[in-house]
Amino acid sequence: MVIKMEGDRQILEETGVDEYASAVRAALETRAPAIPHTRTEPDSGGVDAQEYSASYHSAASHLSACCHGGAKMAVLAYSLGKREINQYFSIKNAKLLSLAAVILLTVFHTVSRYYGGGDTCEWLLSSGRYLGGNVWQPYGCMMHRYKGSEVKTCLAEKRVAFVGDSRIRQLFYSFIQIINPALKEDGKKVKNCFTFFRPLNNSLKERNVSLLGSVFPPQWSIKLRGGSSEALQQYRANLTAISSSLERLAEYGEVYWVLQDPVHEEGLSESRKMITNEQLELYNEAALDVLNSSKKNGKGRVRFLGALRQAAMETISQSADGLHLPESTRNGAMILLNAVCNRVLRPVDGSCCQSLPAPSLLQKLTACVFLGSALVLLVLHVLGHNRHPKSRPPPSDVESGEEKKPAVSGALSHMAPFQAVCKMGLIMAYFYLCDRADVFMKEQKFYTHSTFFIPLIYMFVLGVFYSENSKEAKFLNREQTDEWKGWMQLVILIYHISGASAVIMHCGNEVLVAAYLFQTGYGHFSFFWLKGDFGLYRVCQVLFRLNFLVIVLCLVMDRPYQFYYFVPLVTFWFVVIYATMASWPQILQKKANGSGMWHMGILVKLLGLLLFICFFAYSQGLFESIFSVWPISKLFELNGSIHEWWFRWKLDRFAIIHGMLFAFVYLVLQKCQVLSEGKGEPLFSIRISNVLLFISVVSFTTYSIWASSCRNKTECNEMHPYISVLQILAFVLIRNIPGYARSLYSSFFAWFGKISLELFICQYHIWLAADTKGILVLIPGSPSLNIIVSTFIFVCVAHEISLITNDLAQVAIPKDWGALLKRLLAAGVFVLALLVFRSDEGLRRAGKTD
Repeated sequence: MVIKMEGDRQILEETGVDEYASAVRAALETRAPAIPHTRTEPDSGGVDAQEYSASYHSAASHLSACCHGGAKMAVLAYSLGKREINQYFSIKNAKLLSLAAVILLTVFHTVSRYYGGGDTCEWLLSSGRYLGGNVWQPYGCMMHRYKGSEVKTCLAEKRVAFVGDSRIRQLFYSFIQIINPALKEDGKKVKNCFTFFRPLNNSLKERNVSLLGSVFPPQWSIKLRGGSSEALQQYRANLTAISSSLERLAEYGEVYWVLQDPVHEEGLSESRKMITNEQLELYNEAALDVLNSSKKNGKGRVRFLGALRQAAMETISQSADGLHLPESTRNGAMILLNAVCNRVLRPVDGSCCQSLPAPSLLQKLTACVFLGSALVLLVLHVLGHNRHPKSRPPPSDVESGEEKKPAVSGALSHMAPFQAVCKMGLIMAYFYLCDRADVFMKEQKFYTHSTFFIPLIYMFVLGVFYSENSKEAKFLNREQTDEWKGWMQLVILIYHISGASAVIMHCGNEVLVAAYLFQTGYGHFSFFWLKGDFGLYRVCQVLFRLNFLVIVLCLVMDRPYQFYYFVPLVTFWFVVIYATMASWPQILQKKANGSGMWHMGILVKLLGLLLFICFFAYSQGLFESIFSVWPISKLFELNGSIHEWWFRWKLDRFAIIHGMLFAFVYLVLQKCQVLSEGKGEPLFSIRISNVLLFISVVSFTTYSIWASSCRNKTECNEMHPYISVLQILAFVLIRNIPGYARSLYSSFFAWFGKISLELFICQYHIWLAADTKGILVLIPGSPSLNIIVSTFIFVCVAHEISLITNDLAQVAIPKDWGALLKRLLAAGVFVLALLVFRSDEGLRRAGKTD
């Protein structure tokens, strides 16, 4: 078989199997020297010369190992297909496309709200759809599921009356059952509850609304008068007579007119056969026409509850008598509570009927900083300081402690920091529009097996498709750890957006967080042990890269630091690792090589760290008293309490030390040349490798079965710190013992792994919504397309934030010792002032609430 290369076209001709691989290899090697002329910049996301050439050589090596020509053709097409995708769909082009999409979607939603009506109360009351399982989703907003205690708080100073027939009585019972779930319907009697319900009869005269008694419910009017046109005209006349009274009532309260639900005509009894959906629609149209004739807006306007009618269209067929809805499908009471209580209690996951608060002073000041940077950038551009900055170096892996030397050295231009800040300002504007402004819609999550498992399958198929040869076959090499973080982060994202946390026990999700912390301990211990760099420069670099995005979000989104719990957790444990390794005596590998006693010294340090952790884990009072001291408390408090911080800290308290100890054991074995890390070689001897693999598979399977069967969240959390390491170590050994497994990695997962921190944080506001409680809706009416578009923008934003953080880290953290100390002093003053300001602002808000 011979290959002729004509540009990007490959012509395959059958000549022979053995000649095929050599011909491919020769053709690829001939073409390789021309590739450097098409090298792209690192920030463009294109394929550079090394990757381009490597893909061809990888294809050739795969081809030589194949057993027949058809398989070789498939491998070649597979490799070349990936190259074509990478060449034409670069990250730079993707970001430009996402920017255009954001602009168009922002304009579309703004215009739609301005001209088409942006009142979320109207959306709640008028339309929606069933997500499944009788879960009602209002159009464009989130509906909070109220509990009895919340309802009592909301209605403490209110009087509520339900006026109507048996259908309204059903709505009334649903309302009461939210307050007291034990209450059951008992005909027309109401026991142990407030007398909210009033049937349409003369007793209403006592309430000075006797005119309502003349308005027969439509189904009664149709039944008693045979659906005559005279009855409809009388109904319209009576409504006209009471409309002014209803408007006066609405000036001092809220009046909701429930439109008639459809009936299941085939299920109606003989005495109700004359009640048809066509007749009911005529009565609904009459009510809408009469009560909508008023031009009033806001107070004095009667609101229509039409969402129940739309919901009943899908569920009335389940009715036992064809007229009344089954109890399990009644959502009217919850819709009413959201309409009445959301503006009072302001639940995070109830965006319907809730106006967003005005920006705080801190948010306004942050906006001024971004605008000031834009002004400075404009001035510099006018003055001619517009030379292009040098290429961005790849960011270091701050989560695991691994670092990569920049490909291009040199300082950035004077404009580069201001360009980075301006880009960050634009991105933060998008964050604000998504989760703090009434621009984009939000919907609640709803779990189904398909929404969780199908994306997982797609994800792993793509991960396998983008399998590559590793540059090295070392144990837990850089490409493998990036891959590990990447697929874990994608699983966590799917877990969150699918609503799986409400159905699937969270043990699987928690073990992924523990694995991140395990990598943190492993990576930072390895760095300090091998390099011994305890300098302030690197510490500040790591802390800056970890915290920059979160600090900006705290300012822009008005959220406490602990709200983004993963970053405080990783930051805290990095400081602990640094203190452990940097404290006297500093024990490095070079020193330990001279005497085995130093190995005992590092074990003593790790034992001391373990005792420190255990002491605080069993002293909750002491732990809380330490972290309740100002200003530490302001960093770790959430909703005025540090309980969340205590829970997160305790849950994965041993993951860090597990990672550190594992790194120590591995590095000692590596130094003693016990391990075989060549490509294709098993890590240990065949017998030992097989035994360890067997134990790892059993451990991994056992933990998975336990995690899936654990139904008590408290018990799962108690066991998790002690046994999660079994799952982690099992995975690490399965992934690294076979030589062929170490020699391959997924570039797809590795790419996401490099921006895993940004993905984890950004999901809070621009992929999920309402601070992770719901889902952001950019494309209304098409859930699948909406997920695709929002995910595309979300990933592009996370990648750009990673690059911006890298750029600003070079400017904010200078290598000069004196300059660095000045920056640290300024940063300390800034953080202290910020904490004082937030404390005062919190007191002012509490005073207004009281």
